[in-house]
Amino acid sequence: MHKFRITALLAVTLSLFGTAPASAADLVVGGKNFTEQLILSSMTQQYLRAKGYPVDLKNGLGTTIMRQALESGQIDIVWDYIGTALVVYNKIDEKLDRDQSYQRVKELDASRKLIWLQPSELNNTYALAVPRQRAEEEGLNTIEDLANKIRQTRQQDPDKKYLMGMDFEFASRPDGLEPLQALYGFSLDRSEVKQMDAGLVYTALHNDQLNVGLTYSSDGRVQGFNLKLLEDNKGFFAFYSAVPVVRKEILDANPKLAEQLNALSARIDTAKMTEMNKKVDIDQLPIAQVAADFLRTEGLTQ
Repeated sequence: MHKFRITALLAVTLSLFGTAPASAADLVVGGKNFTEQLILSSMTQQYLRAKGYPVDLKNGLGTTIMRQALESGQIDIVWDYIGTALVVYNKIDEKLDRDQSYQRVKELDASRKLIWLQPSELNNTYALAVPRQRAEEEGLNTIEDLANKIRQTRQQDPDKKYLMGMDFEFASRPDGLEPLQALYGFSLDRSEVKQMDAGLVYTALHNDQLNVGLTYSSDGRVQGFNLKLLEDNKGFFAFYSAVPVVRKEILDANPKLAEQLNALSARIDTAKMTEMNKKVDIDQLPIAQVAADFLRTEGLTQ
């Protein structure tokens, strides 16, 4: 999706081909190279093994590399995001609601013999976050509240800075900061826009060095650093619902697989995923353990 930490070619090659190949009957689960995707792919591998499938895992991949591997048949099953499929794979920039977005990517990928199963309630989209204490003090619950606060600050003290942190891409992309400001009716000076690595935004918010920061809605640091996500009450940010995507050939060969993956998808939502991300990123628990604990808690494995 929007987290494009594309791995170097050598690293990708090792990830895909550095181990002994799976047998012809094995299912190959793929995953991208950030915490949430590592958890989802590990969870899927463990879940399907518990169902009796032989499963190989190929995760830690960049977004485009994972997609290419899925299309070429090197990977059979992935979790991908509706927004990524729209914007990155299909270059669609029109505003669609969640159901319209899902139906569009489902139809587009059907021609490629890639099947989008049932969406989870996990929506890992962009979000604006503020330290929870600051949100309470300033009465911030929505992005519209934030816009009002910025305009009020301008009127009371034109020289006072209202600092917003974000990654380098969002500051300049055509569907990023500029149209966000236009929709919500606020304006930041260049000196107020602090561009930095996405991970540093969380630290800067935690240390009270920013008024607001661009984050991801299911990132574990939102909970770990006691941040409040502002409601996108005008629907600016695209939907990045996570969905299991499977090659049609694999579903045809395994008649129960779609139902089983849909059952897994039905148990995953943003709150649960945020907690799992926190356990890995903040509490430093092993990914495989966090995934296994979730499956047991949800009654999906013994």
